Amino acid sequence: MIDIILADDHQIVREALRLLLETQADFKVIAETGDGLEAIQLLEKHKPDVLIVDMMMPGLSGLEVARRTKRVSPATKVIVLSMHDAESYVVESLQAGVAGYVLKKSSSQELIFAIRQALSGNLYLSPSLNERAIQAYMQRSQASRVEDPFESLTDRERDVFQLAAEGMSNPQIAEKLSLSARTVEMHRANLMKKLGLKSQTDLVKYAVKRGVV
Repeated sequence: MIDIILADDHQIVREALRLLLETQADFKVIAETGDGLEAIQLLEKHKPDVLIVDMMMPGLSGLEVARRTKRVSPATKVIVLSMHDAESYVVESLQAGVAGYVLKKSSSQELIFAIRQALSGNLYLSPSLNERAIQAYMQRSQASRVEDPFESLTDRERDVFQLAAEGMSNPQIAEKLSLSARTVEMHRANLMKKLGLKSQTDLVKYAVKRGVV
């Protein structure tokens, strides 16, 4: 049996995905969530064969969930579901270690095929995405890449970054992450310094540019 976790912040989408996936005799949806932070907790608990994750989610973005999956559940294959077909989103997903990138406008059979391809050890991209161009883009970006300050953020700083970008105050973030408000203030100050940001407006603009919110 292939164990699957669904992570999408729209309940109706999760319900539709569950119905679709469970038409396959060997697929079993064992858990679901609409929050990125909870997705990590579910991964640690269940170690599923497959995680299907939306690109944009509260708590933690799909990209960040994919990046952390490599640590908390290395054997899990991550399939990103996204409405975005821009090369930059696809490239960041590939760099995060995903096994598949499926556009939300795709057919249901395409998602099933993508899962089976991923489980076979293959990379799957929706046909409308130009794989050759994406590979070339990755080679160019890696060849000319300067150190990305965002990569220097700790996991906790990334947690605070996303929640702050969603508009949460320090006390709200502290409650969400079970931290003290002072600790959140420290993380927020550190990440602002690392990213060269001066204000909440700067932080939100940066988050939008990164595709975090």
